[in-house]
Amino acid sequence: MTDVLPLAGFVIGITAARRADELGALFVRKGATVRYGPAIRIVPLADDTELRSATMRLLEDRVDVVVATTGIGFRGWVEAAEGWGLGEELLDRLGKSSLLARGPKAKGAIRAAGLSEDYSPASESNAEVLRHLLDSGVDGQRIAVQLHGEPLPYFVDSLRSAGAEVIEVPVYRWVGPSDPGPLDRLLDGVLDGSVDALPFTSAPAAASLLAVAKRTGRLPGVVGALEKRVVAACVGPITAAPLAALGIPTVQPTRSRIGALARTVSDALEARSPRLTAGGRSIELRGQAALVDGQWCDIAPAPMAILRALAESPGRVFSRRELVSALPDGGEEHAVETAIGRLRNSLGTPKLVQTVVKRGYRLAVDP
Repeated sequence: MTDVLPLAGFVIGITAARRADELGALFVRKGATVRYGPAIRIVPLADDTELRSATMRLLEDRVDVVVATTGIGFRGWVEAAEGWGLGEELLDRLGKSSLLARGPKAKGAIRAAGLSEDYSPASESNAEVLRHLLDSGVDGQRIAVQLHGEPLPYFVDSLRSAGAEVIEVPVYRWVGPSDPGPLDRLLDGVLDGSVDALPFTSAPAAASLLAVAKRTGRLPGVVGALEKRVVAACVGPITAAPLAALGIPTVQPTRSRIGALARTVSDALEARSPRLTAGGRSIELRGQAALVDGQWCDIAPAPMAILRALAESPGRVFSRRELVSALPDGGEEHAVETAIGRLRNSLGTPKLVQTVVKRGYRLAVDP
């Protein structure tokens, strides 16, 4: 048998708008099939009237503190200001303020603009930046907070409650996708069992996917799939918040990086790849496929759902009614019989799935 890549047989759905190709490539390299369904799109900076309005407000008067949350966001803000003919004025105003960088990338962007930061926490945490500000005292101060696609209500509200005037600078504002078709098809894949994992790199993408599911009447099914069968992975707790609000469990890397997210998804899927023996054969389940004694077998979603159910307890007899509940779309008992027939054909070893008369089906018992 030739070596099988660790994610061969799995299908990953990518909802990101920015760096989607980079994230997808990490999964393809490990053998996965990738399906793209952008849940959001980025409003071009030069056309963003909200960003320009916030910049003009910042330039109206002194600014005591500027918080840079992301490197790409800070650079994009400066570049957009240059395009509006406000670049020098913005840099001059920023240079006269106390600059706080959330992490090393934001710090690098500040320095690349010819400025220097006054504080940057080792934890790369917005919470620690907020604590630093509140401990320093912000009453009466004018503070600009550079956002990156998603609001920071707790951060901003805490500063305002402490007496600061806060200017929110919405860099890279995200809205719904211009073409909802790919996302619709991705949601269908979640429901029909043909998608095994959804990694999220931003809270707006997670929120948008759930909003589309709700608007189209598919939210209960999508939530159910994410709770039980589909791996929901998030780059960090802020990204996971829209899913957590619905009780959807997520896996998260220890570091909020795309590479770490891809490794976390890979580990979670491999952990969900049962290896068992039945009828004297070794079987490994892999998303949309199975290895039987090292032989690759592509399996459609409905038969695969049946195989996963039977594999939970090899040798145990599962009734047709039990197996109906395992099917992605549910259905009647005859749908189980159809799926069993297709499963036997796909495995190439019909006797691996046994019929127990008047009781149901089971994986063959080991000799």
